[in-house]
Amino acid sequence: MAILKILQYPDERLHTVAAPVNAVTDRTRTLIQNMAETMYAAPGIGLAATQVDVHERIIVIDISEARDQLHVFINPEIISHNGDLEYEEGCLSVPGIYGKVRRAESVTVSALNTEGKPFTLEASGLMAICIQHEMDHLEGKVFVEYWSAFKQSRVLAKLKKKQRSTM
Repeated sequence: MAILKILQYPDERLHTVAAPVNAVTDRTRTLIQNMAETMYAAPGIGLAATQVDVHERIIVIDISEARDQLHVFINPEIISHNGDLEYEEGCLSVPGIYGKVRRAESVTVSALNTEGKPFTLEASGLMAICIQHEMDHLEGKVFVEYWSAFKQSRVLAKLKKKQRSTM
């Protein structure tokens, strides 16, 4: 297993729309293991393949305190959503930046598992938020892009200043 490099906003590759996975193979499963290891090491609770510069429709999520309940979604699709919730989000691709985003309170998602078998999951609260956040990455969208242009420009300035101070 390997720790993968996480792309940092505003890297243009984060705006690439991910392609569907045609077949779940050993290569796919190795990628998933590496994504999980990367997410845990970061540390984070979700990661989309887009964030590690692999533009395939794969996300991993683990919101458990023990970090032992990995959820894998290959070719995820939200088939229904309900309610409305505003939640403060962060992102491994936008380190140190947090802010509120309005999303559905609950979702039903269909996807494939690591064996290529279809499944459906009903999720609410934090899990629903994570699914929607990571699926946005698959569509080439980063959570800060829900904010006003002014707020986005402040985020960019803060990230550039942070990059200069680490050089």
